[in-house]
Amino acid sequence: MTPGDRQPPASRGRRPQLVREPLWREALGQRLRELRQEQRETLVETAGRAGVSPQYLSEVERGRKEPSSEMIAAMAGALGTSLGGLIQQVADDLVRHRPAGFTRAVAPQASNPYPGLLLAA
Repeated sequence: MTPGDRQPPASRGRRPQLVREPLWREALGQRLRELRQEQRETLVETAGRAGVSPQYLSEVERGRKEPSSEMIAAMAGALGTSLGGLIQQVADDLVRHRPAGFTRAVAPQASNPYPGLLLAA
């Protein structure tokens, strides 16, 4: 290694900062909060109609809990949308807010003997 190959002291041992894609539960929670706030509702009002506690709804909105499909459907209904409509909104948000340059590794087609099936370890 020559002196020109050395890293400056400030960058030694540092990893490049990665921008991570939001988790599904985080994107779901953000969308639920936005829908609730657009309707100018409190946690108590929306949670009451959904049949969940305000604390649970708050944790879902903050991306701390990953609710079951039944719970998601109940919260969607309480906010005047369908399960499918909510899922589509969350999916659109994830695509729209994908970090620049973010790509997923995909197995080459030739190495996958089962087209349409890709399993990750």
